[in-house]
Amino acid sequence: MKKVLLDARELAHPKPLEMAIESLREMDGDSYLYMINRKNPVPLISLANQHGFQVLTHQIDDELWHILITKNQENSLQEWLDV
Repeated sequence: MKKVLLDARELAHPKPLEMAIESLREMDGDSYLYMINRKNPVPLISLANQHGFQVLTHQIDDELWHILITKNQENSLQEWLDV
């Protein structure tokens, strides 16, 4: 699987959401989005779920989240979590 990294910790709203949505539009079944963000991106997760993506969120602390999203339903995102 190809990792598409989006470190959005320093980006102002709505740039992280816009960049993540663009990545999801371009994503194929052999890749996954790995987003690092200051908060849990609820709108992005909701959108991904509505479109049949597999989503994993992992909170490190109050201001650090790791979010993994893929079209591929066969693989476990947990194995690609870098924490």
